[in-house]
Amino acid sequence: MSREADALKVVFMGTPLFAADILEELASHEDVICAYTQPDRVRARGSKTQASPVKERAQALGVSVRCVPGFKDVADVEALARLEPDVICVAAFGAILPASVLDIPRLGCINVHASILPRWRGAAPIERAILAGDAEAGVCIMQMEEGLDTGDFCICRRIPIEDMTAEALTSELATMGAAALVSALAQMRHGNARWTAQDEALVTYASKIGKRELYADPEADALSNVRRVRASSAAHPAKCRIGDRALTIMEARLADAGPRSLHQGEAWSDEGKLLLGCAEGALEAVRVKPDGKREMLGREFAQGMLALKDGIGWSAL
Repeated sequence: MSREADALKVVFMGTPLFAADILEELASHEDVICAYTQPDRVRARGSKTQASPVKERAQALGVSVRCVPGFKDVADVEALARLEPDVICVAAFGAILPASVLDIPRLGCINVHASILPRWRGAAPIERAILAGDAEAGVCIMQMEEGLDTGDFCICRRIPIEDMTAEALTSELATMGAAALVSALAQMRHGNARWTAQDEALVTYASKIGKRELYADPEADALSNVRRVRASSAAHPAKCRIGDRALTIMEARLADAGPRSLHQGEAWSDEGKLLLGCAEGALEAVRVKPDGKREMLGREFAQGMLALKDGIGWSAL
C-alpha cells in the first residue's frame, strides 16, 4: 500500500524479527523518520557481533537507525526529542521507556504487545501462552505509561493457538500486529481512537524464559514436554539426553498408545518412532538435532541407536 497523504511522523522502536516485520508494514503507511533498536550483539555462541533484525530491515528500507540500549543517558533523550515525532511506536524494543521519553510525542507512545491484555503482561507472552495451554493468543495496541504493559488499548485481535510453535505464532502475530498498528494510527490521526482500560482482576505476567526452563524432562508429563518443545527457540532450546547423546527436540507430539506403556525416563523405538516416556504419558520426538550434528527425523536418530530397540534411559540435561 502507498503511504498516507497525511502520514504521521513516526519513531519506531523494536529489536527482533517480530518487530522488523511490523516496521516494514508501518513504513509503507506512515513516515518512519527513525528506527531505534538494541546495539549489535553476539547472538550465537562463537559468532561475531550481529545487527538486530530491526536494524537490518530499517537499513534495507532506507530508514535512519539509532542503536541504544535504553534511555538512561540524557543525551539520547534529547536527541530523540529533536526528531519531534508525532508518535512513537514500540514492538519488543527490549528496554523500558522512562517518562522523559513517553512525554515527547504529541500523540504519545503506543506498543504492539503480543498478548490478549491484561493476560500475559511482560517479556515472554507468546511462550507463556503456549506453555499454559491457552486456546488463543493475540495482539493489543496499547498506550504506554510507566507501568509494565498497564496502559489502555484501542485494538485487540485474537488467533487460535492450536498446535502452533512459538516461531509460527510469532510470525502470525507480527502480521496481525502490523495491520492493527496501522489501523490504530489511522484512528489516532483522525481523533477517533477509543481506548479501553485493562481489567486488573484478570492480570497475569509473562516473565522471561529461564535458561533451562524449556528443557525436556521425564519428570514432567508428556503434554507439558510437548508444549516446551513448541515454545522453544534457538535461544531457549528443548534439550535432553537420550542414552549418552545430548540433543535438542525440534518437533514433538503426544505419542499414540503403542504395544506397550513406556516407563518414566525410558526411550524406545516403536515402528521407527522415537518415543520418550514421561511422568504421565509419552511423547514422540518427530525431529531432533543431536549436538554437533545436523537436524534429522526422530526415526533416523532411532535407527542409529540400536539400544533403543530394547529401551534405554533419557533424562534432562
